[in-house]
Amino acid sequence: MMHILTLDTSTEQCSCALLCGTDIQARSEWAPRRHAELLLPMAEALLAEAGLTPRQLDAVAFGRGPGSFTGLRIACGVAQGVALAADIPALPISSLAALAQAAVQEFDGEQVLAALDARMAEVYWGRFTRNAQGIVEVQDEEHLSLPEAVDLAAFSSSQWLAVGTAWAAYPALAKRVQQASGQVPVLRYSQAEALLPLATTALQQGLGVTAAQALPVYLRNQVTHRI
Repeated sequence: MMHILTLDTSTEQCSCALLCGTDIQARSEWAPRRHAELLLPMAEALLAEAGLTPRQLDAVAFGRGPGSFTGLRIACGVAQGVALAADIPALPISSLAALAQAAVQEFDGEQVLAALDARMAEVYWGRFTRNAQGIVEVQDEEHLSLPEAVDLAAFSSSQWLAVGTAWAAYPALAKRVQQASGQVPVLRYSQAEALLPLATTALQQGLGVTAAQALPVYLRNQVTHRI
């Protein structure tokens, strides 16, 4: 029976989830600027309800970004602490991949454009495809760009979904997506529960890292903005 704890504070949403075999429990709260206050108690409550200690976990996963710089550091810091104290691997998981994974499960889609508001008039984005096992894989790489530079060349059929937070921040991008695909982009925030299938796959593939190796991925060199 696999036990994995997942943490995500890459956007304004603060969330954690716990996999115990086939049972999943999750908590989530809209909490701008309260991630540091809420995340660890959320995780401790889930473990207590399941009757588990951190040492009984097989791994701890976290949304490694891209996303809010402060939020990424909080989830990473908690994951590092759990991994170090319990002597278990940490699993850094893409926040964009988590958005895409949730989308293919919710809408039974095959291909996803995931995009987050990166502030500074830019967006984080990536294209993902669901594999035969139902797990999303990035098509090329994750990007940081101006909204008008988001490449929609492949986004030209109803097989594509568009999810994330970028659409509300950049209506012109949402309009371009709708014109390209005929679909209205869906506002979604990265959630810890969506990390679970990705984390399970990563653990099975031996992609766990030590606490010291578990680091955020910002996609932007200069850290200047906070949620």
